[in-house]
Amino acid sequence: MARGKFQIRRIENQTNRQVTYSKRRNGLFKKAHELTVLCDAKVSIIMVSSTNKLHEYISPSVTNKLHDVNVHAN
Repeated sequence: MARGKFQIRRIENQTNRQVTYSKRRNGLFKKAHELTVLCDAKVSIIMVSSTNKLHEYISPSVTNKLHDVNVHAN
């Protein structure tokens, strides 16, 4: 059974909006991790919620390279 089309618009109910943000954030981070593992891609995501909380995903290969750059710079 196919899903129906719906219009993308702001969710007015704050609780529903926060739940949707959390679920979609987790789904996006999961997809980023899968892309990193399957394709050896370097992926970084930075998200700031409406409550100004910072959420980030950085693939391990990028983290290692950043660490190596910092070690060699000092």
